[in-house]
Amino acid sequence: MKYTFLIILCVTIFLVACEQDEYYAPKPRGYFRIALPKKNYTRIRPEHCPFNFELPVYGQYKSGVKDPCWPNIEFKKFNATLHLSYIPITSVTLKKLIDDAHIMVNHHQVKSTGIEDIQIIRDSARVFGTLFEIKGNSASALQFYVTDSTNHFIRGALYFNCRPNADSLKRSTDFLKQDVIRLLQSLQWFN
Repeated sequence: MKYTFLIILCVTIFLVACEQDEYYAPKPRGYFRIALPKKNYTRIRPEHCPFNFELPVYGQYKSGVKDPCWPNIEFKKFNATLHLSYIPITSVTLKKLIDDAHIMVNHHQVKSTGIEDIQIIRDSARVFGTLFEIKGNSASALQFYVTDSTNHFIRGALYFNCRPNADSLKRSTDFLKQDVIRLLQSLQWFN
């Protein structure tokens, strides 16, 4: 009994002596800092394709394997890829192509917190379409389609090659969104 009292007294003194006014809280998870490159663009004219556009110099153009007009633009620094697909309207109706583009965007509604659409209208260049910014932890952050409404249709989707986390990817997504908008603003059709 004497030893029990002595042990309880020692433990109590130890706990009181170690008490601090500040409570420990673990640090929140951090993310790598991304140094953003300077914006510089070059015009790309894919071989055998009826369009051209401006591409950022830090993006690498890769011609499509099965079809040269289905290229990928790789942004290695961001571990991201912009997948493009060109479809001549003669093979399919414009309504079906636009409906398919909307279906592809709607597949991401399950994980998204919202989808914001921006209309693309460039009458002088005959470029019309929609850019979709998919919010939240969805697999694709940006998707778009553009057309001249008679002959040409391009669909694009930006994917990051990592687990989607909107918070950690926000800076990269915002940066690459500017490049996608530049691509859409500089797009030209050829017959």
